[in-house]
Amino acid sequence: MKKLTGILTIALLLSGQSLFAQGWGTITGKIVVDGTPPQLPILVTKGDSTVKDASVCAVNDIPNEKLIVGKKGGLANCFVYLYKRRGKPEIHPDLKKSAQEKIAFDNKGCIFTPHVLVVRTDQKVNAINSDGCGHNVHTFPLRNDGINQLVAANDKKGIDIEFKKGEPLPMQVTCDIHPWMTAKWFVVDHPYAVVTDKEGKFTIKLVPEGKHKFRIWHEIPGYVKKDGDRDIEVKIKDGQTLDLGVIKVKAEELKE
Repeated sequence: MKKLTGILTIALLLSGQSLFAQGWGTITGKIVVDGTPPQLPILVTKGDSTVKDASVCAVNDIPNEKLIVGKKGGLANCFVYLYKRRGKPEIHPDLKKSAQEKIAFDNKGCIFTPHVLVVRTDQKVNAINSDGCGHNVHTFPLRNDGINQLVAANDKKGIDIEFKKGEPLPMQVTCDIHPWMTAKWFVVDHPYAVVTDKEGKFTIKLVPEGKHKFRIWHEIPGYVKKDGDRDIEVKIKDGQTLDLGVIKVKAEELKE
């Protein structure tokens, strides 16, 4: 009997199937600012002839996208992600491979677009340039090799950037030619990481059932805590949608 069990176990492992039935659930929530959010100054003023490549970069005001708050106080651009100190979580079969092989990242109006990105290790970032001046993409990862590469003016083919390892935190991305240009990329080796929308809402689907820890990170305050703890412990049941409710960030924590 033991021999037969061992043979079945090996067969299941070789076939890629789990020995145990796995259920999946969904996590939702909303992050809002508690109080009146600060107003960050404009990075470049329209018509400022003193800035580099003013004919391109000073056509319009360039806002500070580090802080985007919706009309009802929702905090955009927070990274919400499943946290594991070691190893990877179980991944739903539909999410084993990213649906999108490449993620577009543009230099447009001397602004990095989008300002925040979640990048899986099986994806590439395609950095293009819609501007009539050159930009460079300079990354500052902790576990991967950094790159610092020029993207020529009006280069719609761009450059492809990839990462082999998940990062512990979102990394800084800058343009050294135009120092106000910054972005945040979060490289992960699983699909359970998202960014809050303009209303501060998020949804993470097909999370494996069981106990997990989630974390929230925003580039100004860093970790966003729930009930005083950066680790948000959850228990997912098969077929369940778990609403974490409203998570508040004090307005004074959003000052630069």
